[in-house]
Amino acid sequence: MKSVFQNLSDVRVFLAVMRAGSTLAASKTLGMAQPTVARRIEALEHVLKLVLFERNTQGFTATQDALMLLPSAEAVEKTAKELDATAARLASSQSRTIRITAVTDAFNPHLSAILKGFVESYGSMNFELIPSDEAIDISAGNVDIAIRWTNKEIEDPSLICRNLATITHSLFASKSYAAKSDLPHSESEMDGYKYLVFGGNLAVHPVNKWLLKRINPDQIAMTCQDFKAMKTAIQMGAGIGVLPTRFMNSDDTLVHCIELPEDLGSTVWLLVNPSAYRRPEVKAFTAYFAPRYSAHLRKN
Repeated sequence: MKSVFQNLSDVRVFLAVMRAGSTLAASKTLGMAQPTVARRIEALEHVLKLVLFERNTQGFTATQDALMLLPSAEAVEKTAKELDATAARLASSQSRTIRITAVTDAFNPHLSAILKGFVESYGSMNFELIPSDEAIDISAGNVDIAIRWTNKEIEDPSLICRNLATITHSLFASKSYAAKSDLPHSESEMDGYKYLVFGGNLAVHPVNKWLLKRINPDQIAMTCQDFKAMKTAIQMGAGIGVLPTRFMNSDDTLVHCIELPEDLGSTVWLLVNPSAYRRPEVKAFTAYFAPRYSAHLRKN
């Protein structure tokens, strides 16, 4: 059955006249012209096939039919207000929460400092931080922003992409390991040393493939699942392993051995869901975060 009340505006007009007692007083409440309110009531009566108000010199007097409709009309009004309030709360909550994913190692004091700086400059803001060594689907809306290390091109053309830095890699040893013997400084000198290789998702990384092609199985001292574990294993003196070249300047516990070919490096991307990017706080965060995190990657 087709509803005779075409929209909530019909309910608002009806209730305003019921409460004000005249179309003139109701027009002031509604912000409409008095003739418009009168026409709306006449049209509503025609559609409902009911007389809602008796007209007299004193104004509009509600009929028995109008009084019977009043509780239902007020219930509709209350429900509409609750709907508006709930929608507003949801929109406010969602628009003020930025969901960020990155590999586990990326959640460190450097990232915390940038997030803190953004909150201090932008105002109240919530973050949902999602560490994952698996690539979460950004296009599906599962996250708003991803900080992604990859040696592949970004295949999804719908994503907003910012190249933050290109990370090259080198072989490193600890000072304790270096104290035992000379270190290799070229591919031709790699025999006779113990090496640390990657397992898990990083087993297929180009730098790991490069290393495995140049050493024998009996030279493998340990397998590490990520770069954090690799750094720990190198520092304990277990062998020579691959880390980003930038550690040569930022960590004096490591000794640089061989810089790997540049084409084996990884690109760090800031990827943003296009729907999320339309939100002011996400756009502001992207503009704030990208140059600061890029500087951190190049410096440290």
